[in-house]
This record gives sequence, C-alpha cells and structure tokens, in this order.
Amino acid sequence: MTAPLLHPGAPADTAAAASVPAPLRAGAAARPLCVDCDGTLIRTDLLHESVFALLKSHWMLVFLLPWWLLRGRAHLKHEIARRVHLDAALLPYHEPLVAWLREERSRGRRLVLATAADRALADGVAAHLGLFDEVLASGRGINLAGTAKARALVERFGERGFDYAGNGASDIPVWQRAGGAVLVGRAGGPRLVDHLRALRLHQWLKNLLVLLPALAAHRIGEPATLAASLLALLAFGLTASGVYVLNDLLDLPSDRRHARKRLRPFASGRVPVAHGAVMAVALLAAAAAVAALLPLRFQVVLVLYLTLTTAYSVSLKNLPVVDVIVLASLYALRVGAGSAATGIQPSFWLLAFSLFLFLSLALVKRHAELGALLREDGRAAAGRGYEVADLALLMAMGVSSAMASVLVLALYVHHPETARLYAEPMWLWLIVPLLLYWVTRLWMISHRGRMHDDPVVFAARDSTSLAVVALALLVMVAAQRGGWG
Repeated sequence: MTAPLLHPGAPADTAAAASVPAPLRAGAAARPLCVDCDGTLIRTDLLHESVFALLKSHWMLVFLLPWWLLRGRAHLKHEIARRVHLDAALLPYHEPLVAWLREERSRGRRLVLATAADRALADGVAAHLGLFDEVLASGRGINLAGTAKARALVERFGERGFDYAGNGASDIPVWQRAGGAVLVGRAGGPRLVDHLRALRLHQWLKNLLVLLPALAAHRIGEPATLAASLLALLAFGLTASGVYVLNDLLDLPSDRRHARKRLRPFASGRVPVAHGAVMAVALLAAAAAVAALLPLRFQVVLVLYLTLTTAYSVSLKNLPVVDVIVLASLYALRVGAGSAATGIQPSFWLLAFSLFLFLSLALVKRHAELGALLREDGRAAAGRGYEVADLALLMAMGVSSAMASVLVLALYVHHPETARLYAEPMWLWLIVPLLLYWVTRLWMISHRGRMHDDPVVFAARDSTSLAVVALALLVMVAAQRGGWG
C-alpha cells in the first residue's frame, strides 16, 4: 500500500514521490503520524457542514453566527457543534488515506487525529474509524489550526518528533516543524465539470413552462414577447440552480444515505461546501440582475418562488402531502411567471390543466422514491415523512390527478374559446389520447419500479416521451393551419 501524494517541500526525511520513501518508513516506529481531518481525512470541512446542519435544524440561530465569531473561531465552532449532530459514518472519507492509515496502524504506528474541528465533532470521527490513539482538536478558546496546531504538536511530541498528513497551505506551518510530511489531495482541486453538475442544468427543462402563456396565446413570435419570455426563462434557471445548490447543502446527510444522490458533487465531497455557498449567492444575485429587466410583477413571482422553494428545502419537504402540493405549486408558479413577464393572462384551462398534471408528476416523484426504498427493505424515506405503506395511496392520488388533467384538456378542446385560436380545433382531440397514454405509461413504469426519482428528467431521456411530445406539437400545428392540405 502506498501513501497519498507527498508534499514537495517536505522537511527532514521526506521526498517528493507518490509512495512512502524509505527514510519516512524507517522513522515510523519512532515518530507518531498526526493526521489532519478537514480536506485530508475527509473530503469536506466539518465547520462548513455543521453550519448548514444548523441552518437546516435551527435556522434562526444562524443570525448569531457573527456574534459567536467575534469571540473567536474556537467559540464559533463550539457553539455550533453543541447544537448539531453530524453522523460520522456518512462523511465522505479519503478512502486511499484511510486504507494506508490502517496499514500503518497494523505495523504498530501511533496515529493522532490533529484537527481544527471542534472536539465533539473530532471525537465522533475518531470513534467511527477506530484508528486513532489520540485526538487533538479545537476547544477551550484555542482554534487548533496553522501555527497553533504546529505549536501544540511540538509541545506534545517535540520538534521534528512527529510526521504530519495534511492537504493545503494552512498546513505549511505544521509541515515546517514536522519530521515528515504527507500531502493528501487531488492535483488541480475540484473540477469544473463537478461544479457544473451541481447546477443541475438539465433541470432547466422545467423552466420552459414560463413559455407556456405566450405559446398558448400564439404570441411567442412577437419580438417583445419572445424577449421577455427568454429573460424570464434565464432568471428562473439561475434561481432554480441557486436553490438546487442550497438544497444539496442542506440535504447532505439524507443524500449520503441515498444510493444515487450520494454521488452528487457536495455529498461525495468532490466540490467543497464553501464553494457551494459562494455559488448559491452568485447564482441568486445573477437572477436578481436579470429579473430587474422585467416588470415588477415578475419580480414578485420570482421572490415568491424563491421563498416557497427555500421553505420546501428547509422543512416543507418533510411534511407528507404538503410536499407534493408545494412541488405542484412550484411548477404552476413558472407558468405564472411567464404570464407576469409578458403581460399575457393564462386561461382558466391552462391553470387547471397545469395544476392537476404537475400534482401527478410530484406524486410520481414520491412514489418512485418510496418504491426504491421498499426494494431496499426500508420503512421510511430518509428526510421525508412517508412510509412504504403509503405507496398505494400515493399511486391512487397520482393517477386520479393525471386523469383530471386529461379531462381538463378534453373540455378545453370542446370549449368555444379554443375555436378562436385554432383554425380546426377538432385536430386537438388527438392530443387527448396521447396525454392519456403518456401519464398512464408514466405511472405503470413507476409501479414496476423503473422510474427515475425525477419524472421530468426521465421524460427528457425517454424516447417514447419525446415521441409523444413531437406528435402533440405536430397535431397543434395541424389544428392551427386547419390540416395539412
């Protein structure tokens, strides 16, 4: 087994290589190996994680953070740590390092966890791994980082009397006084592609709903209407990405319990939590700048969307039934935003159709999640208020809502208002069986356990769904032109 990448400027008896040099190995019996935690042993930062855990559980206390920080970083860490619980078993560990540490311990090497994290959190990590003989951490007004950590290790083990594994510039003062140094980390840092994945750009498909009012009114071809619709689409996309980033930061524990979500950039540790905080602020600021170009009523709808989706991320997603109603409302708000941006009032039919269809899609999402949990022999969804016994009820509500959307579409086709928009509205009857087929197939796939936990993402990648959309668009063109002749 080899160690992670070594620090090129390692003092004393280390060298720049990808494996443990002979001098470092020779001194192992005499010198303990001290290991940093944040960014080294784990691919995240315990302080940053605990801040978002505090925001999730006691969000009002976040306003006390500046006051706690005025009394020192050690005090800040202590006040947060005493109010939150981080499950050490769920943290993203640097597995190659952990494996190497196990090998070192099997050879009789003394291992010490030396971290700037609060003592309570550090003890949790050490207890979970069962590797360390001793833990040195922040506490009693001392923030064990940088020169403070170097001084503490020298007092404990003597100058050059220990080896140290760290991950960055903040560890240089410690390396300068250590007998040997190991640099842990990936060359080049977090990748751009991982940051882009955190934005969930594929979810911008949902924001195409802001175009519906202009499309339904047959005014999308007007330059001013098109420009306003596209600006609204961009503003909602930026807002949605900002909220997705915030949601991922708040949902780290539950995401790490999920078979697929644990691979997300923040949950896996590929992108630092601090980067996520900056990304969320930047995205929302950009969204505000774009929204400033649109009418005030659009800005109000966008703020309402941001407020509701943030409330959903923090607490409403844990309330059964309320969560799916909120999800459906967030879809409907996109339609309302398109109306506010263009000044085109959505019809009763569009609003009713959207509400029932989006409620069905929200229920598909929950049904698919619970179905996956049932196959894993679970009983309750992580971070949710549902139990697998609710599967049948969710399906009944979802199918009923889907059928209601089909009924609304059929009534719209027959309504006199439709005749004013289409040369031959009877063509639109062909869309009714297409929609009926699509929603029925969607629920059948979910019932069989083959549904992606986001039906919109599933539809965007499903060739049958794309074919249904294409056929529906062709039918609408035929209805508007009065046929193909």
